[in-house]
Amino acid sequence: MAAKNFDMIVIGAGPGGYVAAIRGAQLGLNVAVIERENLGGICLNWGCIPTKALLRSSEVFHLMHRAKEFGLSAEGIGYDLDAVVKRSRGVSKQMEGGVKHLLKKNKVTVIMGEATIPAKGKVTVKTDKGTEELTGKNIVLATGARARNLPGLEADGDRVWSYRHALVPPHQPKKLLVIGSGAIGIEFASFYNTLGADTTVVEVMDRVLPVEDADISAFAKKQFVKQGMKILEKSVVKQLDRSKAKVVAHIETGGKVEKQEFDTVISAVGIVGNVEGLGLEALGVKIDRTHVVTDEFCRTGIDGLYAIGDIAGAPWLAHKASHEGVMVADLIGGKHAHPVKPESIAGCTYCHPQVASVGYTEAKAKELGYTVKVGKFPFIGNGKAVALGEPEGMIKTVFDAKTGELLGAHMVGAEVTELIQGYVIGRQLETTEEDLMNTVFPHPTLSEMMHESVLDAYDRVIHM
Repeated sequence: MAAKNFDMIVIGAGPGGYVAAIRGAQLGLNVAVIERENLGGICLNWGCIPTKALLRSSEVFHLMHRAKEFGLSAEGIGYDLDAVVKRSRGVSKQMEGGVKHLLKKNKVTVIMGEATIPAKGKVTVKTDKGTEELTGKNIVLATGARARNLPGLEADGDRVWSYRHALVPPHQPKKLLVIGSGAIGIEFASFYNTLGADTTVVEVMDRVLPVEDADISAFAKKQFVKQGMKILEKSVVKQLDRSKAKVVAHIETGGKVEKQEFDTVISAVGIVGNVEGLGLEALGVKIDRTHVVTDEFCRTGIDGLYAIGDIAGAPWLAHKASHEGVMVADLIGGKHAHPVKPESIAGCTYCHPQVASVGYTEAKAKELGYTVKVGKFPFIGNGKAVALGEPEGMIKTVFDAKTGELLGAHMVGAEVTELIQGYVIGRQLETTEEDLMNTVFPHPTLSEMMHESVLDAYDRVIHM
């Protein structure tokens, strides 16, 4: 078959790849995108989107139980796990259809199959119909990542699950062990715990949600414990003894190993980049701990070869991948491109209560040599939060005492994943405490707490 020639070939159609392809097409480039599984990638099909659909179901279920508090009555409250999962899969299917439509509208050539790069500027794709040979001046790797499997803790889909199994569960867990308390682990713990599973979370670090500010982690942990979760920090699952109906976990805490019985285990111990089978080693691409090494513009050091998103390393977030996709397409299309700064990317976790943050934690800012001013404001002091029946939460801001630069913002509570963007924009515009103090926040809103937290850092807080 004659080789097809493109200006830009994107391998992987997740939130990095499909966005890069669309932006490239907008700039008049002839673009192909290759995907071996689902358009929209893990994020849309097996990650961000379906988990949010599940968590919304558990949130509504939780609120139904609180009906009396709001002067309402709801009796015989129950759930159908199959129907909850079916809704979640339907949301993903709808979004995948949306991506397909967008690629078609932008005249991007979509090839479903497995790609390899046999030589610079060449891509071979194994499809259902055979092999296609493509050539392209620019190749963008957007192959993403998959769940890390630790020896002895591998998922089997029966009693030990990865995030994929947890999204289409073969049974409702009664006694659940979640290994790892990062975003993925804590979201599934939150979902199944709300549906009534007796949930234990094991974290190897000294606190849950270890990448978050220590105050936020501590607050979130209190809420999780209040909801009935058991949290074991500085703990390691040494082995899992599996049988037909149960798993016995050997959990080591403080040098002592204890055996505990569970009917379900979810392993959420990080991710590894999808770097295999692409031919990267032969091309001379540098790979460090399963991730492609790039510069700030996602260039691999091989002429015309870029890597974006999870395959290019932390932070492993869909919005980082999308932004890098646009940046790389702009570079290829001859536009001025701005590198993505990792410390300006917000992280959001959709557990109950939600957690969101951007920039440096208080500890990190001090470690970097800053003298800091810190402000905090509790949800209980906010009229909208109390009216919503969501008085549990906190907003914390960290400023450079010398310049007034907003170094970081950290939140836990209702809807903070939506609120965080205010601080993200503030950091992007290089705002100072004075700008934030002089901004008029609407009342009654949760966003007023953002204002109060800034005021608190400078001893000017009003409602506390």
